[in-house]
Amino acid sequence: MKEATAELRNILSIPENDFEEFVIKKRLEIVDFHMLNNASYKKLVGKAAYKNWEELPIMTKKDFQKPLAERLSKGYSIKNVYVNKTSGSSGNPFIFAKDNFCHALTWANIINRFSWFGIDFNSSLQARFYGIPLDFIGNTKERIKDFLSKRYRFTIFDLSDIFLEKVLKKFRLKKFIYINGYTSSIVLFAKFLKEKNIVLKTVCPTLKCCIVTSEMLFEEDKILMEKYFGVPIINEYGASELDLIAFRNLNGEWQVNSETLFVEILDDQNKVLPNGKEGRVVITSLYNKAHPFIRYDVGDVGILDERSTFKNPLLKKLIGRSNDIAILPSGKKSPGLTFYYITKSIIEDDGNVKEFVIKQTKIDAFDIDYVSQTALTNTQIQHIEKAITTYLETGLTFTFTRKEKLERSKSGKLKQFISLIK
Repeated sequence: MKEATAELRNILSIPENDFEEFVIKKRLEIVDFHMLNNASYKKLVGKAAYKNWEELPIMTKKDFQKPLAERLSKGYSIKNVYVNKTSGSSGNPFIFAKDNFCHALTWANIINRFSWFGIDFNSSLQARFYGIPLDFIGNTKERIKDFLSKRYRFTIFDLSDIFLEKVLKKFRLKKFIYINGYTSSIVLFAKFLKEKNIVLKTVCPTLKCCIVTSEMLFEEDKILMEKYFGVPIINEYGASELDLIAFRNLNGEWQVNSETLFVEILDDQNKVLPNGKEGRVVITSLYNKAHPFIRYDVGDVGILDERSTFKNPLLKKLIGRSNDIAILPSGKKSPGLTFYYITKSIIEDDGNVKEFVIKQTKIDAFDIDYVSQTALTNTQIQHIEKAITTYLETGLTFTFTRKEKLERSKSGKLKQFISLIK
């Protein structure tokens, strides 16, 4: 972390006039590294040399639907890299890796951004609205991490009024400095406060801000939260396989991470669009040597502000990343990202399940459509159904359908969870 923090400090000190040259140098360095050391990426490029940046292929999640070991660069193995899974919110789950320095640089950047709002990771108590594994080992690991990281976790699998009443009680008792978590879960808490006509800052005076992530933040929800939390609402946009992508700055702008990433907006023909034009968000990780993410299509559509520069790019608009709420027969409410924890049971590092979507068709009925090389076995389905009972409740029925392809939105993105319940 010391090395990563020092590197980030050096990057931040680069003058505006020199930053474009720095970015071009770093992106060429990472391409050259992977062309020399990563057989999977070299095969994707299809040739030994390239003439210009725009000639490089666009990577998608489908390029990662094979065992991780086949995607790592020379000198890296599962034993000496950071390994994690994406949430699958786009319908394309996969396992990825970062080399340890890249992973440390990610955290150095996050710590820097949070410090803009007076948050110190070593001392600021976080109210965390996230899911958590429910198995003993996974749950214990997360609880230990929460303790060491000054976090108090409110699990999001049940967001009923009874549970939210308990959440409010904790805010009366604990000196929380900030809230962090999934947008839809925190919005539900704000709606609960509205019903109670309570401003959270009045019951928790230490609260400084609220940071929402992983899902779309709509303007009306932001206004609601600002009113009933009584603190600034900070919109974070990130991808676990990459880094923090954009973060609201002190001027209220959505500042893009130019320190470790290079962000492009492309049209349907993979041509770079001028700032102010809407297109696909394509990102290059400038420091990840273990695993290539070069011109990687994250599955979102966005617009870079016309005022953007290489050193200070600004995200004007992001389209996508919105998850519905599942309302269950018992009255329990669970955000769509709950299904991330359920579908972990079918995400295996063999590339079998390529894509999936889940639709709630009735209050107690769900359809799971998936694309795979081979059909799920009865044992796998039983494992999923057991997980569903653990995370949600009994009495739900699921229909599994294997398909050749899945229906997409106009942006080309799959939405993992869709509720058809009015």
